[in-house]
Amino acid sequence: RLVPYLFVVLLLVILPPFLPTYFQSMMTKILIFALFAMSLDIIMGYTGLISFGHAAFLGTAGYAVGILITHAHLSLFWIVAPAAVVIAAILSVVIGYISLRVSGIYFLLVTMAFGQLLSIVATKWNSVTGGTDGLVGIMPPDMGFHVHWTSINFYYFTFIVFVICFYVLRRIVKSSFGRTLIGIRENEPRMRSLGFNTWALKYAAFIIGGTFAGVAGVLFAYYYGTMVPSYCALATSAVPMLMVIIGGGATRLGPGFGGAAIVRVRK
Repeated sequence: RLVPYLFVVLLLVILPPFLPTYFQSMMTKILIFALFAMSLDIIMGYTGLISFGHAAFLGTAGYAVGILITHAHLSLFWIVAPAAVVIAAILSVVIGYISLRVSGIYFLLVTMAFGQLLSIVATKWNSVTGGTDGLVGIMPPDMGFHVHWTSINFYYFTFIVFVICFYVLRRIVKSSFGRTLIGIRENEPRMRSLGFNTWALKYAAFIIGGTFAGVAGVLFAYYYGTMVPSYCALATSAVPMLMVIIGGGATRLGPGFGGAAIVRVRK
């Protein structure tokens, strides 16, 4: 059962140094978006909740990185990255609590509204976010020791973060909690009748998804070096949805393959 995972890992470790810089950069982008799609898969694929505002968490974490670096003058990765992920997690707590008060198409609309709201805030809060010009000047990660950041170095850095997140997400979905989420997706009334607090379980899944989207947002900000309001908006939220749909929800590797397909097409 581990053979497909080992094959993919070996391919991603051995192949990149022999590729041109352009393809190394593209593979980095694929890993970031694959992580973004896997974070949505917890909500959409396993729990069955169609969220159309997932970019809010990626954008918030990315802007947090940019603001801490450019305005607060904090550059150390070990401070900036955890702070940005925590901010994304707190936002998911708030948005999830409100959004899960409704269901179905109304849940989709509420999550979409939050994403658009954050995009508007990023546009109007010009003194902090740079408005429509974007927040520029996001430097590569300061690890506390000298690192010569090249395309291949940043790729392996992203790869390590991706593997850790993939492992944690895999453990989550293979646990009893993950199987319960599948039960909620398939037949929520039955799960409720068996004594499960389905609202709390969906809320936990939403927070987990938002937190890992925050991790993707941190990598996203470091990769692009800038953040613009559209990264919080509807168009960006649609990207991981397409990745999950193409790769297959609740399949672990599926969103990653979907991410590779979409990034390759979008370039």
